[in-house]
Amino acid sequence: MKALRFVDNQLKLAEIAKPENEREALIRVTKSGICNTDLEIVRGYAGFSGTIGHEFVGVVEKAGDKNWIGKRVVGEINAGCGACEKCRAGDARHCPNRTVLGIHGRDGAHAEFLTLPLDNLLEVPADVPDEEAVFIEPLAAAFGITEQVAIDEDTRVAVVGDGKLGILCAFALSLKSKNTVLIGKHREKLNLAGKRNIEGILLADAAKLNGAFDVAVEASGSESGFATALDLLKPRGKMVLKSTFQGKTNLEMWRVVVDEITITGSRCGRFAPALELLEKRLVTLDDLISDEFTLSEGVRAMTRAAEKGVMKVLLSMTK
Repeated sequence: MKALRFVDNQLKLAEIAKPENEREALIRVTKSGICNTDLEIVRGYAGFSGTIGHEFVGVVEKAGDKNWIGKRVVGEINAGCGACEKCRAGDARHCPNRTVLGIHGRDGAHAEFLTLPLDNLLEVPADVPDEEAVFIEPLAAAFGITEQVAIDEDTRVAVVGDGKLGILCAFALSLKSKNTVLIGKHREKLNLAGKRNIEGILLADAAKLNGAFDVAVEASGSESGFATALDLLKPRGKMVLKSTFQGKTNLEMWRVVVDEITITGSRCGRFAPALELLEKRLVTLDDLISDEFTLSEGVRAMTRAAEKGVMKVLLSMTK
């Protein structure tokens, strides 16, 4: 099968054996999505080597439970050991022995086939198209903030960063708070939030809002976003860190102490609530797709995804 792989510090399309694992389901990938984590991996983040990609929708071709065969699915990306305290509690996201699809210890989704445990799979509702189902992982990550930070309709929320993840965070959190603001550098991207009745503020104008927010979500993917998020918070506010990027970050920790700021890291969210958002049409995502390539054009697709102003780039395995 074909797969987009990062091996020996080189990104290339390769022909490799179809994966086989009797304990897991074999899934034929129909579409996958390129995200910023993929781009960071080829810059050295996480030290990963293998097939990249963790956003996908596909069809089950083999499974120990025959009822799954033929179902259209998405899959939670963390595969736990099944034996530790976290796994026994039903949450493999922090299993110390977990593998993570296309990120840590497990070949990923930019390929014709992948395998995942059946427990990781969720069937996609019939009225959710592939083009939206492929967003389920980042949408779940965005909505997952609400697992860790209490947000109600009166909570003042600022999302810093108008890239793919930042926009999804704004979309998701605006379902909880009527006071959600997206802050970024690109008017055309902020307009996507405006179409959902979410206020968009250019970064150059954000200083006038300093000290106005209960929660600030850092999703810019840049070091400067941390300082901006901190500036926006009220004393005793909560900063949520969503960015994963290769490099070190300087943060004025004395300000965190003086203003009694709570800092929360937020990574993966549950897929089921995010699927419900798509099924009920509470979130629409079709206008976030910038381009689509075949898997054979995967290297070019990664280059395209790294260009400024580009939103989601998809890979299609059926074209």
